[in-house]
Amino acid sequence: MRAETDAKLIIIKELSRGQFVSGQALAELLNLSRTAVAKHIKGINTLGLEVFSVKGKGYRLAEPLSLLNEEKIRHLYRHNSTITLHHVIDSTNAHLIRMLRETNEVSDGYTVISECQTHGRGRRGREWASPYGSHVYLSRYYQSQDGLSEAAGLSLALGIAVSNCINQFIEGTAKLKWPNDVLINDKKVAGVLVEAEGQSDGLCHLVIGIGVNINMPNNIEIDQPWTDVKSNTNSNIDRNEFVARLLREIDKIMITFKQNRLETLYSVWNEMNAYEGLLVTLSSGKEQKQGKCLGIDDTGSLMLEDELTKRIFKAYGGELSLRKAR
Repeated sequence: MRAETDAKLIIIKELSRGQFVSGQALAELLNLSRTAVAKHIKGINTLGLEVFSVKGKGYRLAEPLSLLNEEKIRHLYRHNSTITLHHVIDSTNAHLIRMLRETNEVSDGYTVISECQTHGRGRRGREWASPYGSHVYLSRYYQSQDGLSEAAGLSLALGIAVSNCINQFIEGTAKLKWPNDVLINDKKVAGVLVEAEGQSDGLCHLVIGIGVNINMPNNIEIDQPWTDVKSNTNSNIDRNEFVARLLREIDKIMITFKQNRLETLYSVWNEMNAYEGLLVTLSSGKEQKQGKCLGIDDTGSLMLEDELTKRIFKAYGGELSLRKAR
């Protein structure tokens, strides 16, 4: 299995420049038959990459890839946190949680990044599309001495960090949708997933997962309105630079959050609120509430104002879905 994975990675690297590479050249490089190379190409297609095959020319990716480089990310980030880069992983969050359960070698700021996720996860158990070499899939560990309560509001704070990073690369402005989505022009570009394990009032392990769409391949199907960073800029995106800047923005937010939770950050979040003043519908199973979106308070609760009574209803999280009212 490792040999098969290594062969696929070598082929991807050869094709990453976006030029045709003959099947014979790949076969000689890998010391494999042309048939074996063709089999690996099919496997690469399952990772979300479009590989074209043209008789007489060979294989070519739909467009060049900007591959991640662990050393380059460390150099650009300029901080002494542990960063590990994987090529294919089930889920960066799941991998980091397994590490926490199996070893004591995970320290604050430990970061896992992957070129591809086979079982990427979003909020409410939804799948996160994770094609190879296209986006940013990142998980980071933090230890809390204040129990599970520290996890409350953390995804909101991290949404600010993600938006601040994205806004350094695009012409428009990324906005926030409660509780953990980042939008550009009302289309999802990124999401945050915080998972916590530990005591309610003592040692707690926090794993933050962040997914950002950088350059979505044409062959990926997603069941909700989406966009990517590349579609909102005329510049090329170096994902290594993006990751480094994202880590620095996370650092800034975590310093503030650890000091006073959302006491100062909630007003920043409200300035980025994508649904500010709009009529929205909040759903929980079959139950729905409708009102004007007023943003969040300093606990991270969403505030909705009833149009008729003007009474304010607060939502505290859980399995809730927020949408613009039709």
